[in-house]
Formats: sequence, structure tokens, C-alpha cells
Amino acid sequence: MTIEINEADIQVEFYRGSGPGGQHRNTTDSAVRIRHLPSGIVVHASENRSQLRNREVALQRLREALERRNRTVKKRIATKVSKGQKEKRLSEKKMVALRKKLRRPEE
Repeated sequence: MTIEINEADIQVEFYRGSGPGGQHRNTTDSAVRIRHLPSGIVVHASENRSQLRNREVALQRLREALERRNRTVKKRIATKVSKGQKEKRLSEKKMVALRKKLRRPEE
């Protein structure tokens, strides 16, 4: 399920990206910041030297953020521990206790 993003709901800003990339990156406004006005989510992308690619990456990140926000978490259904598992745990505890008892010096 992909979420459709309405162009009227977003505000796109371009700014000068920092970091490695050389003269081309330092002289062009290739970084993109997208604000989704109804939800207040802000995403940005500045990895590429291309403004177009950064815009596509930022839009993808916005879609993912909106999907995460709309996702409903299923409630966990509590289950009982089976009788066999209880017995197995108890027998392991008894074995550990016996091992520890045998380690102690005799009085």
C-alpha cells in the first residue's frame, strides 16, 4: 500500500548541502527538505549532488514515515506455558542446583 502525497500538503525547500562532494556541491542548492503540513513530519535528503535525486529520496522517506505513522500495532495475545515446558524448566533448575551443591566443600 503506497500512500499518495498531495502536492498542496507539502512544502519543499532547497538549501546548500554540506560535507564532502567538492566544488559542485558547495555552490549549488542540491539538498532538499520536505515538510508535510498536515502531520508536521519533516524529512531531508542531501546525499546526492543532484537536486532531483535528493527530492525523490526525500519523498520516499516521507512516504515511509507516513506509513509508519499510520501502521497499527497488533495487540499481543497472551498464551499459557505448556505443562511440558514447565516440567523442563523445573528439571533444568534442579540440575543447576545439584551442580552448585556438588561444588560446595563438605562441612
